[in-house]
Amino acid sequence: MAMNAGHELGRRGENAAVRYLEGMGWRVLERNWRCSEGELDIVAHDGHRHVVCEVKTRRTRAYGDPAEAITISKALRLRRLARRWAREHGVRTMSVRIDLIGLVGGGTGGFTVDHLKEVA
Repeated sequence: MAMNAGHELGRRGENAAVRYLEGMGWRVLERNWRCSEGELDIVAHDGHRHVVCEVKTRRTRAYGDPAEAITISKALRLRRLARRWAREHGVRTMSVRIDLIGLVGGGTGGFTVDHLKEVA
């Protein structure tokens, strides 16, 4: 099955987010972790705590900033999923932070990365 342009951009954005996190010395534990309630893009460890990273990729900012994708309902869903991931992995839920990795671009110049901490 062929991947459409939006899915391809998202996949490239997630790969760039992983490279960004690993470049900061973080350890990526999970990619696209799924359960019956939904999916977490990336679960990593920053050396001190577990961090769920929601990745949002845009070609341009013409239709808004990636951070605008974190609505109240999205934040609540991310918290629910993060708690479930933590329970299933024996991690204290209060020690899990939720960040947003916003990427814009993706042409030949690569992505601009915005890392917003504790978005949910």
